[in-house]
Amino acid sequence: MKTHAILSAMLEKNLGYLRTADAEEAGVSRVVLGNFVKENNLERVARGLYLEQGAWRDSLFEVQLRYPKLVFSHETALSLLNLTDREPTQITVTLETSSGATRLRKEGVKVYKTRQDLFEIGLAEAKTPFGHFVRCYNAERTICDVVRSRNNVEIQDMQSAIKDYFRSRQKDIPLLMRYAKLFSVEKIIRQYTEVLL
Repeated sequence: MKTHAILSAMLEKNLGYLRTADAEEAGVSRVVLGNFVKENNLERVARGLYLEQGAWRDSLFEVQLRYPKLVFSHETALSLLNLTDREPTQITVTLETSSGATRLRKEGVKVYKTRQDLFEIGLAEAKTPFGHFVRCYNAERTICDVVRSRNNVEIQDMQSAIKDYFRSRQKDIPLLMRYAKLFSVEKIIRQYTEVLL
């Protein structure tokens, strides 16, 4: 009965999701977990990941659970940070240069890579539309990433995101300029700053 309560609490905490790894970490055997999954008609959405009947599927949360090292970036980060009105057509993430990305790309995820020393700069958390928290870059890092990758990003998405950022009360221009220098986009960001501030 105790394990049933533990697994039910996990489902509630993760808004309908249950991971095999979390259950095992809590001391629940695979046999007990399998019985719980059957008894509660949980849907297997990926290897080691189950979803409660009636719960909303959250593709960003599922990707984050399956690939915990990735960080949502570029267009997906713009959406998570409310710096765009448009839903991204493709999930965009950033990984360290040394990380493999073949499986993600096969799943239709757009993958950017960055050096290890730049990977964690601007790392934050954002809430998905379904209420889960995922790893995402902050607004300043995201603006720099979008400018840096401007040949792979819709120009109107980039421009509207920059305008929305400069209108935001949470903007941090000194931090933005520090990141712009690190990511070699200082000249372009400075031009926007002169026009929009």
